[in-house]
Amino acid sequence: MDALSATLKVAASGLTAQSERLRIVSENLANAQSTGDTPGADPYQRKTITFSAELDRSIGASTVDIMSINRDSSAFPTEYLPGHEAADEAGFVKMPNVNVLIEMADMTEANRSYEANLQVVKQARDLISMTIDLMRGQ
Repeated sequence: MDALSATLKVAASGLTAQSERLRIVSENLANAQSTGDTPGADPYQRKTITFSAELDRSIGASTVDIMSINRDSSAFPTEYLPGHEAADEAGFVKMPNVNVLIEMADMTEANRSYEANLQVVKQARDLISMTIDLMRGQ
């Protein structure tokens, strides 16, 4: 049973990490058009998430942990929108540095990783259930 509990702990850490990653991606997508309120103001700045592997000595395996959530320092693209409230004197508006295609790819990858970890939890649960059934039969 010790190996199964370690498996569950590793998978649970993966579920938590991918859930947070999906939250960050969702926030980025929701703000993909969020500009500043005043001329020349900075728009929404894309968030990034970084993971680290942490050795859990109690189970003898590495789990995933969120190391940091940061802001993407890449430049803000500009669009010529002279009537916009955030337009500068030349009519340009700073747009968020969120690339919807990159966010969608990241969301797909995070969703697949989440599903893989969920499948591990389901299989471990099934093994525990089968073990209990075998013990009852004796």
